[in-house]
Amino acid sequence: MYARLIRPLLFALSPELAHHFTFQALRALHRIPGWNFLARRWFGAPAEARPVELAGLRFPHRIGLAAGFDKDGLLWRELSHYGFAFLELGTVTPRPQPGNPMPRLFRLPADKGLINRMGFNNRGAAALASRLNGAHPGLILGGNIGKNKNTPNEEALSDYRACLKTLHPVVDYFVVNVSSPNTPNLRALQEKEPLKVLLKQLLADNESYAKPRPIFLKIAPDLNTGQLDDILEIVRDTGLHGLIATNTTVAREGLKTPAEAVEKMGAGGLSGAPLRARATEVVRYLRAQAGSALPIMAVGGVFTAADAREKLDAGADLVQIYTGFIYEGPGMVRRILKGL
Repeated sequence: MYARLIRPLLFALSPELAHHFTFQALRALHRIPGWNFLARRWFGAPAEARPVELAGLRFPHRIGLAAGFDKDGLLWRELSHYGFAFLELGTVTPRPQPGNPMPRLFRLPADKGLINRMGFNNRGAAALASRLNGAHPGLILGGNIGKNKNTPNEEALSDYRACLKTLHPVVDYFVVNVSSPNTPNLRALQEKEPLKVLLKQLLADNESYAKPRPIFLKIAPDLNTGQLDDILEIVRDTGLHGLIATNTTVAREGLKTPAEAVEKMGAGGLSGAPLRARATEVVRYLRAQAGSALPIMAVGGVFTAADAREKLDAGADLVQIYTGFIYEGPGMVRRILKGL
């Protein structure tokens, strides 16, 4: 029903309007008595899904939601009924910010892709923390953190530290986002020395708590092998808990959408099916170089069980979805788990 009826209606709206409409519709549905039960029955994880131990956390199974879909934790309770083992919320920054000017989100239906230049639009870390201040048994929540646009890179560490401090009591793991292409100069923080300084301080802050949280680094798919080797060296030197591969790409090669149409969309990160092969390639390289001990979450171009299996076979421990969820709808997680 989603592909035949609901998706065409949503795709008749602008992407960002469709996103907000979906949130309002899901909120309304979950106010109906009995809908939570029905959602879990129709879309929840099948009984045969098996838990996974990773980075000191027990995930109910291997499929979760990537950051970007629910930046502000507005819908985490409702989304918990749709089969996800974990939800990654954010990216959030210390202070609220509106993000980049609209339009900033574009569909590429011929490619099953999206281009976004949202620019970390969010209501701030404190607002997210207030919405997560409650029990979420059986569901892992991650906090994806970044810096404000107007914070210079030389002061970025203070933003990341502030986010970690604010969210530490209410999330189960952290993701350091230095790989979005939509905040000016952010990717410069992926360079070896500034990244090492940033991660060492965050890990030190984390260890000051009675119950430290696992900290992951989310990396860009556009890094070359030398840069990936630098990332792995930093992981070894700092004791970072794991990696997420990958964020969106600035590449535009091999698209079915006409080049003129893509050019009109402008700058931004490309996600979805066009990213699948490169994201898998990065995961495979990281696993081959790092061995079996390094926790890796894979994200990029996962629509089907075969796509998820490709990531797992390449060496991923967990798989995240985002663009696929928009194209495939609420039954996607259950279908992937049954296929696996």
